[in-house]
Amino acid sequence: MKEFNMITIGVGGQGILTMMRIIAESALRQGYNVKTSELHGLAQRGGSVPCHIRFGKKIYSPLVMEGEAHLIISLEPLEALRACYFGSKENKTTFLVNNYKIVPISVPILKEKYPPLKKIVENLKHFSTNVILLNASEIVKKQIGSIIPSNIYMLGYSIAKGLIPLKREFVLEGIEEIIPEKYLDLNVRIFELGEIKAKSFDEDEDQISLSY
Repeated sequence: MKEFNMITIGVGGQGILTMMRIIAESALRQGYNVKTSELHGLAQRGGSVPCHIRFGKKIYSPLVMEGEAHLIISLEPLEALRACYFGSKENKTTFLVNNYKIVPISVPILKEKYPPLKKIVENLKHFSTNVILLNASEIVKKQIGSIIPSNIYMLGYSIAKGLIPLKREFVLEGIEEIIPEKYLDLNVRIFELGEIKAKSFDEDEDQISLSY
């Protein structure tokens, strides 16, 4: 594989940086050259947190150029729109989006409206023929009473679906390296739930997914 370009994005507190670190560690363990870049100044304030991850035989720049992402994982629907220009139909970009909404503070202050999920997907369709929505946070909350490991659930789904060209064994090693020991078993369990979802997914019957 020459190179793989991906963007992970969400808001502060959703574990975007943790996901980036796990993917980067996993790619290194698989023998790839890895470069990452993140904007985390707003991570503690609930602001947008975009991360760039590139790995392959030889990577010279950490930044994904416009239209060159192979995969964009967004932990919040509106944040997917912020990263949409990194996708393109030419590069067959896949958008994997958690449908859990976190309304930005600007919406009530400026008296704006949070766009309907359908409208968000319609806009993403201009940049991709494959948009997948997951109710990751809802599923994780039902399991453990918290939405915090939703990032790990989506990672498990991505690996099982082959959206990220990394072997499961190396990703589990990456999780073990990055996640604190007291939370490790829980996160591995959530990762496996994401895998189960990916293997049992039926897009014709499950309205959580919208592929075009």
